[in-house]
Amino acid sequence: MKEIGILNRDISAVISQLGHQDEMILCDAGFAIPSHIPVVDVSIDENVPRVEELLKVIQRYFSIEGAIVANEFVVKNPSKAEAIRNQLGENVAWSTIDHAELKQRSKMVKAVIRTGDFTAYSNVLLVSGPGERWYVECPE
Repeated sequence: MKEIGILNRDISAVISQLGHQDEMILCDAGFAIPSHIPVVDVSIDENVPRVEELLKVIQRYFSIEGAIVANEFVVKNPSKAEAIRNQLGENVAWSTIDHAELKQRSKMVKAVIRTGDFTAYSNVLLVSGPGERWYVECPE
């Protein structure tokens, strides 16, 4: 029986299938998910869980190189956007794009994990990257 790491078997499977620069989205309850994209739905109730709660767990077991959010998220919910940016840390590249572009980009991600978050535009596209375990003989 699995007792450590991410216990949700579907999230664990998604993460184990992602390689360098593969992308997945952690989305709010209302995000329009393309029908051909695999979805792990962890929504339980209104705001349960929230995107940042899920991200906190995922960060412990998934190396993140970059994060992309909608401009609308930063404008409409600046404190939550800043909290997520801080949670990701300074080593994760942060960028914003229009919400319409994020929806278009969602058609190419490897997976979407849907939360119960009712915060408008609280969708985070995560770009997989190498973590601290990777050996580099001559760092930049």
